[in-house]
Amino acid sequence: FHFATLSADMAGGKVHPFSGCTYSVCQLRPSSRGRVRLRSADPFEAPSMQPNYLSTELDRQMAVAAVKYARRLAATEPLAGLMKREFRPGPDVRTDDEILHFCREYGATIFHPSGTAKMGPSSDPMAVVDERLRVHGVAGLRVVDCSIMPTLVSGNTNVPVVMLAERAAEFMLQDLRQAQPQALRVAA
Repeated sequence: FHFATLSADMAGGKVHPFSGCTYSVCQLRPSSRGRVRLRSADPFEAPSMQPNYLSTELDRQMAVAAVKYARRLAATEPLAGLMKREFRPGPDVRTDDEILHFCREYGATIFHPSGTAKMGPSSDPMAVVDERLRVHGVAGLRVVDCSIMPTLVSGNTNVPVVMLAERAAEFMLQDLRQAQPQALRVAA
């Protein structure tokens, strides 16, 4: 849940030409699963991405509940005394179906997308990397970023990625020591 003291349709987007505030509701544990696919062997061609937002009943229920919660919060003092009117979704959007339609129209990726290269065993068809961050079936390639997280973290991804990078460095040093025992002698 993000609160901003300006009115905009999305974070980083164009600010509306009137004063206001923005409630951004974010689902940190979505059950919907999307996909990322290569379009070609050209590394410079953008991949095909389909996020499949709101594709599960749970995600749809959570989105509607979050908008209702934001409205209840806006109706409390001192906020209620400062608000003239609701801009989006707007006072005419009342039913769950109308709120869900709004969520589908205005929902977007916001901050720290992750989970496109899940860590897991090679027997898991959704897993891309193993427990040592190595890409299944590709020698010499590791993924070391928040894309390996099977589910989103509830906060900023910076610290978990720093931890992943430290572990990746340890894994690479271990692999190098096994391959070339004399190459990395550390003076005691």
